[in-house]
Amino acid sequence: MASKTKRWFLVLVVFFFMSCWLSGAFATGWLLGRKSVQAQTAGQAAAPLPLATPAAGPAPNEDLEQLFQPFWEAWDLVHRYYVEQPVDDVALMRGAIRGMLDALGDRYTGYMDPQEYQDAQAPIEGSYEGIGAWVDVTKDYLTIISPIPGSPAAKAGLKPGDQIIGVDGEDVTGISPEVVRRRVLGPAGTKVRLTIRRVVDGEEQIFDVEIVRAKIEIPSVEYRMLDGDIGYVRFMMFGEKSDEELRKALEDLKEQGAKGIIFDLRNNGGGLLTTAINVASQFIEKGQVVLYEQYGDGTVQVHKARGGGVALDIPMVVLVNEASASASEVVAGALQDYGRAPLIGERTFGKGSVQQWIPLRGDGGAVRITVAYWLTPKKRLIHEKGLEPDYLVPLDEDTIDWVQYEPDPATDPQLAKAIEVLQELLP
Repeated sequence: MASKTKRWFLVLVVFFFMSCWLSGAFATGWLLGRKSVQAQTAGQAAAPLPLATPAAGPAPNEDLEQLFQPFWEAWDLVHRYYVEQPVDDVALMRGAIRGMLDALGDRYTGYMDPQEYQDAQAPIEGSYEGIGAWVDVTKDYLTIISPIPGSPAAKAGLKPGDQIIGVDGEDVTGISPEVVRRRVLGPAGTKVRLTIRRVVDGEEQIFDVEIVRAKIEIPSVEYRMLDGDIGYVRFMMFGEKSDEELRKALEDLKEQGAKGIIFDLRNNGGGLLTTAINVASQFIEKGQVVLYEQYGDGTVQVHKARGGGVALDIPMVVLVNEASASASEVVAGALQDYGRAPLIGERTFGKGSVQQWIPLRGDGGAVRITVAYWLTPKKRLIHEKGLEPDYLVPLDEDTIDWVQYEPDPATDPQLAKAIEVLQELLP
């Protein structure tokens, strides 16, 4: 039995490494309710890309046997001495893979068990059930990137940077943020009590919030005319139909006489890569590079604007903040590089790496491996750096109600600066 298990595990390990060498792709943040990435997201390419085999090929069998001697020794000791028998071999196998990937020290590389992988494959639609927040599962704690406007999370007062350290009275420090994310999930109408850690002016605040989960309708676009013939567009997610909604909004604003556009990407946590390219295509000429994907072997994939944009010439500015991530950074970076629109606000999140999702055999789940970085048209690497705005304008988040946000320059200094800069660009 032990011998069969060992052989099976070694086959899995070898298959895992060969899969890594033969495939490549690209990924972003999560929704608290479902993953914000899938095939063709701003973070994962539409199909696996061929990667060159590393200079050092797979180790000979005898070397692998020797390399894994301590592992099998530990495996046998657990089966022999652990107090609660029988142990779960599948859980041990999955834990071994998770630990191996964690040892790389890359917070975006990791293991997804079958349920996590199933969640990750769910498409981005216009609604889902949960508390309604974009979250980061790559940090030590499950961390809020941005509540979805109008969601239970937003109404409960959750803010970017909040850390979830307890769920329903249970301390979750030291537990995988992805596991915590799944504990927060639940059907509409049920309650969840979250313990939140928030740092304000260097001081730690810890408090509980009770949230009633709901069906979250996720708006993509809100828009209106502002004074001075300025069109304002708040773009909140890169979903399946968000680019179509944006196109209609831009056409409507132009019909209303808009001479300039403020494109607000604040608190936009990202989404589909296809949508990001289509959104950029509304503002830049066909054939212009939107982003590059640069792989470890020097292979580069180029993504270009598709043409047919309805706002190619109209003056515009872009609003960004620390919760503008992934697909938002793709679009903002392209517009900044081409001088098409200055960025106003605060430095963006800095999600610029590319992950490949590779399913494992049987019911083994999948691995998520960083295989590349994405670069702006000027080949800037923004990973862990973010985009620096052309006009840095701090904002006191406590003064803004993002749940029922109304674009008012009197209360929003970033918007006020956007209007000022845009007016200088108008003919």
